[in-house]
Amino acid sequence: MTKIVPYLIPKAIEQDADVLLAEYARARGVVIVPPIPIKDILEKYLKLRIEFDDMHNLFGIPRSDTDPDILGAMFFNEERIVIDESLDPEENPAMEGRYRFTLAHEGGGHWRLHRRYYNADPRQAGLFGGQATPPVICRSSQAREQVEWQADYYASCLLMPRKLVFAAWNECFPDGKPRVVKPNTPISHSFIEVTRMNLLFGDRPIWTETVDAALNRIAQPLAERFLVSPTAMRIRLEKLGLLLREVPYQELFCGRITPFLRRTLSVNWTV
Repeated sequence: MTKIVPYLIPKAIEQDADVLLAEYARARGVVIVPPIPIKDILEKYLKLRIEFDDMHNLFGIPRSDTDPDILGAMFFNEERIVIDESLDPEENPAMEGRYRFTLAHEGGGHWRLHRRYYNADPRQAGLFGGQATPPVICRSSQAREQVEWQADYYASCLLMPRKLVFAAWNECFPDGKPRVVKPNTPISHSFIEVTRMNLLFGDRPIWTETVDAALNRIAQPLAERFLVSPTAMRIRLEKLGLLLREVPYQELFCGRITPFLRRTLSVNWTV
């Protein structure tokens, strides 16, 4: 059974993540810089315990042959976070970004946003089953559900704060301009274009880089600085308007269209 939680606008979620960082900075007497010390925030400031376990075995749910479906769980009454053992950065250093995001999702998103709804009625079932003191069990297959989207967005804001991301972007790209995937049709615009890589056979492309891969490539230096995955950083940069999949419509209709495209659009409109 899915837990129903109130709708929250993204701005409210981001504001609470900023408040948590400010509270932690004051309590510890530190300045927040990337990478965000998420484990320290959860253990030393929020006083949450962090453990590893085989999450699929723990909840009796078969594990797929590829990625685990269950990445973590939040046990509110026990003030305890359990992370799937496959994300242990000591055993799997390549999973550190995903581990940190899962910590921020559980201890940031669920603990800060949702614990009062679960603690209000401890007899109520969690996302699965009818346990007496239900945890939030986070499955990647249910990422689109509101309770999980809110926790994901909180984690993104907590690990990649807006001000720090913009500052890091300006360091990596001194022009400060957003990047956009190069349009197939030439268009005059104010952004810097990202060209997708091609594998050619003679003069014909036989493979073209996906849009996600091209944007992940641009996000990679910032992902390394914030210790998150390139995908997580790419999504955050897209939300902040620093990475664009296409030229926004307002750019097309503000006198910045090439003469050829203007004639083409004019013909289409008059047909």
